[in-house]
Amino acid sequence: MTQQVDETLHMLKELTDARAIAGNEKESREVMEKYITPYADEIDHDNLGSVIAKKVGDANGPKIMVAGHLDEVGFMVTQITEKGFIKFQTVGGWWGQVMLAQRVQIVTSKGETIVGVIGSKPPHILPAAQRSKTYEIKDMFIDVGATSDEEVKEWGIRPGDMIAPYFEFTVMKNDKHLLAKAWDNRIGCAIAIEVLKRLKDEQHPNVVYGCGVVQEEVGLRGSKTATHKINPDIGFAVDVGIAGDTPGISKSEAASEIGKGPQIIVYDGSMVSHRGLRELVVETAEENDIPYQYEAIPGGGTDAGSIHLTMNGVPALSIGIATRYIHSHAGILHRDDFDNTVDLVVAVIKKLDADTVKHITFD
Repeated sequence: MTQQVDETLHMLKELTDARAIAGNEKESREVMEKYITPYADEIDHDNLGSVIAKKVGDANGPKIMVAGHLDEVGFMVTQITEKGFIKFQTVGGWWGQVMLAQRVQIVTSKGETIVGVIGSKPPHILPAAQRSKTYEIKDMFIDVGATSDEEVKEWGIRPGDMIAPYFEFTVMKNDKHLLAKAWDNRIGCAIAIEVLKRLKDEQHPNVVYGCGVVQEEVGLRGSKTATHKINPDIGFAVDVGIAGDTPGISKSEAASEIGKGPQIIVYDGSMVSHRGLRELVVETAEENDIPYQYEAIPGGGTDAGSIHLTMNGVPALSIGIATRYIHSHAGILHRDDFDNTVDLVVAVIKKLDADTVKHITFD
């Protein structure tokens, strides 16, 4: 990048550049720990590898969990063909339309990076009826420029190796628009970091846990284990949501626009948002002139879906950042949405004393 970038953009670049599919979150975990440790009183982990950064305001106050997830959608090596092509398994949800001819990076068992491209039969030799259909993922492969399976094995590639999208973090011409891989959900990790940073010298009537949890894309798994370890009184999942501001999307399909504030997720495929907590968040946004928008996502879920079902139940809410082209090699989001989400979460945390939490829980 040629233009000067600020400290937050450096953090966002490092987080999104990290290769970390579900079950292989080491790189993103290390980046998150680097940035959140200066603002935490204690760093802990669950046994799956989630990061749990503790910031004490009132040690006797309620426990508030703010969770982004460390993993991104990607792939895993499953087979190496005789001629040195890589067969793979998707890890997380992928649509075949966005995959062909995209570059990927295989992180080998030796820790080396090998770049390849997702290939298929050329359309020129497909029957006309097949050319009009989405090419099936099971028929795709990755070409790493090898000539044999022996050569691939010499390079250290094995079944089980992580394959991540290959993409460069870019500040677009409109510098509020940020283009990168893995916004889903390194932006949530960045929010958790920034929330603890903002609370460093602030009084707050609770104990805050800024978390980067693992394996969200394969079933909201790390949020289960991290929540069980923390046993919070209130939980927030901070994640991406669908942006409905590109051509062809109706308001009934997705109402949110990038740059119009955090999404308050009223319903998704994993939970019904907690009414009392949702109303407190909306009230706080309006008191502080923070823009927000409502969204419902019946076809997907977030870590709030696991948080709210843990132990005896946790009042929880998902707050989203509207993002274009999620679950692809590159997404676009708006810097103001990041800043406004941090403002909102910090303002809500400052309100969450024991009496407020009790009122929310039993409202």
